[in-house]
Amino acid sequence: MAVQKRELRFAGYPPSMHGDDLQALAGPLRDAGDFDPLLDRLGGARVVMLGEASHGTHEFYRRRAELTRRLIDERGFSFVAVEGDWPDCDRVDRAVRGGADPRQALSEFDRWPTWMWANEEVGDFVTGLREANLTRADPVGFHGLDVYSLWESLDEICAYLREHDPENLPAALAAVGCLGPYGQDPQQYAWATVMGSTCAPPLVELLTTLRYRTTDLGILQNAEAAVGAENYYREMVSNGPESWNVRDVHMVNTLDRLLQHYGPGSKAVVWAHNTHIGDARATDMADVGMVNLGQLGRERWGDDDVVLVGFGSHRGHVLAGPAWGAPVEVMPVPPARAGSLEAILDASVPEPALFVFDDDRPAWLTDTLAHRAIGVVYQPSREAYGNYVPTRLGDRYDAFVWLPETTALVPMHATAVGGERETYPVGV
Repeated sequence: MAVQKRELRFAGYPPSMHGDDLQALAGPLRDAGDFDPLLDRLGGARVVMLGEASHGTHEFYRRRAELTRRLIDERGFSFVAVEGDWPDCDRVDRAVRGGADPRQALSEFDRWPTWMWANEEVGDFVTGLREANLTRADPVGFHGLDVYSLWESLDEICAYLREHDPENLPAALAAVGCLGPYGQDPQQYAWATVMGSTCAPPLVELLTTLRYRTTDLGILQNAEAAVGAENYYREMVSNGPESWNVRDVHMVNTLDRLLQHYGPGSKAVVWAHNTHIGDARATDMADVGMVNLGQLGRERWGDDDVVLVGFGSHRGHVLAGPAWGAPVEVMPVPPARAGSLEAILDASVPEPALFVFDDDRPAWLTDTLAHRAIGVVYQPSREAYGNYVPTRLGDRYDAFVWLPETTALVPMHATAVGGERETYPVGV
C-alpha cells in the first residue's frame, strides 16, 4: 500500500519545494520490512547513526530498534553504541552477553534523565539482544559513548586496581582525593575551576599510567571518560560551544576505539539525538563553532562509510521534565509551528514514511527549514520560538524517518536525580 497522499494546503513552502517532490520521495513505513530501501542505500557502510527528535518518544525508540535488529541480523553489525555513560552501559553489555537480566542493569541507571535508557522500549530491545546473543559465536555488544561518568568511572578504576594492579592504586586515589572536596557535584567542581582549581593533572597521569599497564577496554575507557568529563566540566561554566564539542569529540573517539577493539570489518550502530548524529555543518550549529558526532564521523571515516538517519514527528506526546532534575512527565507535543519541516511534511505525507536520499536530490532538500528538536527539558509553551534547529535536510542526513503522530516512552522508574547541566541544544 502506498503512502496516503492528500492535496497540499500549506502555504509556507520554499520556492523550490513542491508537494509532488515530497510524495515521490516518500516510501511507506508500516513495519520493519519497509526499511529495505535504506538497507539497499547502506552499501558497505561501517557506521550507521540513528537519531531521534526527542529522548522521550516511543515510536523513535521502537523504529530504531526494528532497524537495528535488521542491521545486526542481515548486515552483521557488531555492536550498538548509545548516547549513554560508559559504566552504566557496561553493565548492560555484560548482561546482553549472557549475564544478569538486562532490565535489571537498565533499572540501575540513576543519573537524571533516567528514562533515556531505563525505559520499557530499550528493555525489550536488550532482552531480545541477550536471547539472540546466546546463539551467536560473536555476541553483539551494547556500549555508552558519553562523557558524564567522572566519579562512577573512577570507582570502577579503583575497584579494578585493588584486585589486579594494587601497585598503581595510589594514582587513582590521588585523582579521587583531588575531587573529594566537591562532593561528587559537577557544578561545584566546574565553578571551582573558574577560580583556578583543577584535577586535570592527576586524571591525565592516571590515564597515561593505565595505557601502559592494561589492555582492558573497560578500564581504559573509564579512564578516558574521567579525563573527558573533567574537561567537560571545566568548559561547562563558559556556556559556549566548547563544552558541547568536548562531548561529541569524546563520543567519536570512543566509537573509534570500539571499532578498533572489535577488529577489522566491525560495524557500529549508533543511537543518539538528531542534534548529535545529523551533520552540524547543515545547521546553524556550525555558525557558532559547534561540531557533532555525525560531522566528525563523516570526516573520520568518509561519507560512504557513514550513514546518518534522522527522525521527526509533527504532534503527539513526549516524556520529559519541565526543568532540570524535575520529575518526569508525559507532555503534549503541539502541532509543529508553521513553516517548519514537520508542518510541511504533515501537509503532504500524513502517514509514517521513509525518505532515502541519493545523489539525485530535489532542490528543496538543500533549503533551510526549521526542524524540531526536543530535549529532556521541555516546555510546550515555547514551541512558538524555541525547540527548532535551522536545517538543510538533505545535507544533514542520508535518510529520514517520518512519524507524524507519536506517543511517550514508558519509563522503568521516574526519579528526580540531580546531575550536570547539558549545554545548547539543551538536554540533548
